[in-house]
Parts: sequence; structure tokens; C-alpha cells
Amino acid sequence: MAIRYLYIARHGDADVFGNLTATGRQQAHLLGQRLAHLPIDTVWHSPLPRAADTARQLSIFLTGTTSVKEAPELIDHIPYVPTPEETPPSWAPFFDGFDAQEAEVGHEIAQNLTARFAIPVDGVDDVHEVLITHSYPIAWLVRHALDAPAVRWLGLNSANAALTVIENRPALPPTITLFNDMSHLCRDLQWTGFPESLRP
Repeated sequence: MAIRYLYIARHGDADVFGNLTATGRQQAHLLGQRLAHLPIDTVWHSPLPRAADTARQLSIFLTGTTSVKEAPELIDHIPYVPTPEETPPSWAPFFDGFDAQEAEVGHEIAQNLTARFAIPVDGVDDVHEVLITHSYPIAWLVRHALDAPAVRWLGLNSANAALTVIENRPALPPTITLFNDMSHLCRDLQWTGFPESLRP
């Protein structure tokens, strides 16, 4: 029974123009070092430069047979716009102004994301894939793995270069073995991508 392993990470720290900073490149290198012992088949990345560059930076540490490819489904997007009844009051200003067409397009991308990556694979050999994406798509994939209501992507945040691992097996629910793990990053490189706050 083949297992599809998804090693999912948010891109490294980026500047206001969406390009990796020196910190972001260092985070990507450390993530690559953490994954180096695994038989990674493919590194997939969002079309955005900060994700594409993160994928290239970490792939330096993987085997020479690992391919690096773009996947449009990994683009940064709002996966689901909650109804007014579902929206926590603190999130209401964030969703103000999203029209029905924007919401529909975002949800379609989210459905394409799970249809492409959140399913088991055919065959007898395990598949190991890295997905370099953004915080909201990661939240959507975790929500999907938990079979939680669509609105529960809210509040599932990922730090830059933090690692989430989901295992997909045929005829079984997905298994989340890691979420937002930053143990490969030194303290100064952890928690970037989050608002300033006290951290454990």
C-alpha cells in the first residue's frame, strides 16, 4: 500500500516586493538540510517568486534526481470566504470587500489543490513530495486532512520555512504527523511571517 508523503512548507522570509531576504534564503537552506535524507521525488512550488526561489534554494541539498516544478494550485489565495454567520468578528474587516466572484475563484483553486495533492497515489512505491506554498493553502490542506468544516482554515497559521507533514494512504484518512514545526531553524529564524508577539 503506497503512501504519499507531503512535506509542506511556507516560503522563506520575503521583502515587500515578494523576493526572498537573506533570512529567507538561510531558512530555505536549513529546510533543505532537514529534508536531505529523504527520497524526495519532486519539489513543487507556487508560481510566486518567493516560493519558487525557496524551492530552488532548498533543492540544492536534495539528490540530483529531484525535480523542481511549478504547480499553479499552490498560488497564494483565499481558499474559502466564510458566510457572515461563520465569520469571527475579528476577521470581518479582512473579508470586507470580497465579492462573490473572487470568493468562487479562490475556492475553485482550493478544490483543485486538494484534488491534485491531497489524494493517495496509485502503485506500490511510496511518493515523497515537497510543496512550497503560502500560509493559507497550508491551512486549507490541514483542514482537509482533518475533514473539518471549510471555515476552519482560519487560524491555522504557518511560519516561514516551517514544516508540515501529511501522509495519504489508500482507503484511510490522512495522517498529520507535523504541523508548523520549526525545529530545524535556529531561534532567530523562527516565527517570521507572524505578527510580533511573545512566543514559546
